[in-house]
Amino acid sequence: MATRFTASQSVEIAVPEQPIPIQHYLRQPQRLVKALVDNSRIQQLSEEVFRLKMRPLTFMSLSIQPTVDMRVWAESNGIIYLRSLGCEILGFEYINQRFALNLKGHLSPKEFSTGTRLQGRADLEVLVDFPPPFSFTPKPILEATGNGLLKSVLLTVKQRLSNQLLADYRYWVISQTKDRGLDGESTELPILNAE
Repeated sequence: MATRFTASQSVEIAVPEQPIPIQHYLRQPQRLVKALVDNSRIQQLSEEVFRLKMRPLTFMSLSIQPTVDMRVWAESNGIIYLRSLGCEILGFEYINQRFALNLKGHLSPKEFSTGTRLQGRADLEVLVDFPPPFSFTPKPILEATGNGLLKSVLLTVKQRLSNQLLADYRYWVISQTKDRGLDGESTELPILNAE
């Protein structure tokens, strides 16, 4: 019989004011993925679908490393959504066949008198049918351990989002404004030469 684990995490991040609003940055979901996950653990399958190799997770004495296919897309209103499409546990065929992961989340920019804030939420659910000896472990112990593990995964994602996303956004704004500056200079050069 499958055991169900769940965790949810909300996030609210104050966005420092930049020359380009964060809504423009958020139209590129691949940047969000790269801010959340180390580049060496991402494989882009299509414009909106990414294969993410998670860090190994230890559950009781079991160590597993899920690989999750995730769809990440932006709506025209600047809201980013993410949904898991599939999951594979490499090296543990028994658990792989009896493991389901469902992740849903969103992140949206909200305007306040004090500035822009990113608000979001992620809901993570895992269903696992454990082999013995885990199947003999009392269900409340399994659930408490599993829910705690999922909570720690989402907390790590929240911390990366809070740090990496704003750093990448700042870097992106600098690169965009620098490019515009160079373009502006290059259009002036022919005029200078004409004199």
